[in-house]
Amino acid sequence: MATNLLSAAECKNTTSNGAGIRKLHDGDGLYLWVYLDGRKYWRVRYWQADKEKSLSLGVYPKVTLSEARKKRDGLRKQLQADLDPSAERKATNLREKLANVNSFEAVALEWYNKQLHTWVEHHASDVKRRLESNIFPTLGKRPIDQINALELLETIRKIEARGAAYDLAHRVLQVCGQVFRYGIATGRCTRNLSTDLRGALTPHVKKHQSTVRHEELPDLLRAIAKYDETGDKQTHLALQLLAQTFVRTNELIGAEWTEFDLDNALWIIPAGRMKMKTEHVVPLAEQALAILAELKEISGGSRLVFPGRNRDKPISNNTMLFALYRMGYKGKMTGHGFRAVASTILNETGFKPDVIERQLAHRERNEVRGAYNRAEYLPERKKMMQHWADYLGSIEAGAKVVPLRVGGLA
Repeated sequence: MATNLLSAAECKNTTSNGAGIRKLHDGDGLYLWVYLDGRKYWRVRYWQADKEKSLSLGVYPKVTLSEARKKRDGLRKQLQADLDPSAERKATNLREKLANVNSFEAVALEWYNKQLHTWVEHHASDVKRRLESNIFPTLGKRPIDQINALELLETIRKIEARGAAYDLAHRVLQVCGQVFRYGIATGRCTRNLSTDLRGALTPHVKKHQSTVRHEELPDLLRAIAKYDETGDKQTHLALQLLAQTFVRTNELIGAEWTEFDLDNALWIIPAGRMKMKTEHVVPLAEQALAILAELKEISGGSRLVFPGRNRDKPISNNTMLFALYRMGYKGKMTGHGFRAVASTILNETGFKPDVIERQLAHRERNEVRGAYNRAEYLPERKKMMQHWADYLGSIEAGAKVVPLRVGGLA
């Protein structure tokens, strides 16, 4: 048994009495080292294989007297078991270091950084937020190879319990599956637990983006044409340009004037702003060029085609969506819906599917080939985009809805 010599009051009030270091003994090798500048440290001395050794037990008062005694007693038990406390501490530190490197959070962030260059900014932000909000708080610090399927399921079900989050739960589980696959590939775990949970989550019925039917398009176009009478002129033009070009909403609102070659009637969207990370060319019909001329005046010298209140940032993602709401199209039409309706009508019109798919900037299955074909089908696409603009103008003006087939145009 240790003969305790110090009291809590002594530890608190003692000084070095002018010495550089004053060592106060508490029994069984425990010392409080008091420095001239007032710092105080716990150390324990012990003998191993006829050699005197010592270990730090922490800083006073963060480590109290009673806590220091417990640590000393723990070291004495290691000595009685013929273990070297110094070697055991090093082994523990190494295990903790390896656990940190192999934690789910560490593996997930390593995987995330590997994927980052392939994603557009908003998708990368979504993935990281899903991990940080839903997984890291409960499983982030756990070694990835020690997590079990039940733990993962309980964590994912917390998302479901928040209500109306079935889609998010499935998306988060999908991300976790990608992290586990990366962990397997890098030797940090041996199982993809997400596959064990198939069928364990509440099924999610995927809802397609709302889009008007073919016969409803003329009324929508006429509503957009009159939107500037009650709404914002810039938003009115943004909706018209979106209908003309049927690009993704993020691609439209982030447009910069440097991307436009107006002399050649082309909009060249850089790879960094495209969902598929491949540069995309949008041929501009005469009607689109006229819209851009109006937008140039409204933008007031901003580098952005659609500057928001802060002229260095674009309008919100919801600007056009809320405009559609105000026109009575809530639940009936979204910005993405222009892509769906254009695809449907152009396919019915008779343009080649490959030409339409290229203009929609869908993923090129042969990605090596896809890196070199930004201008693929460009002459046909130019004809198609002008035909599309003419068609929109004609049905807005009251022409018959069903488009004429173009035969050999494309």
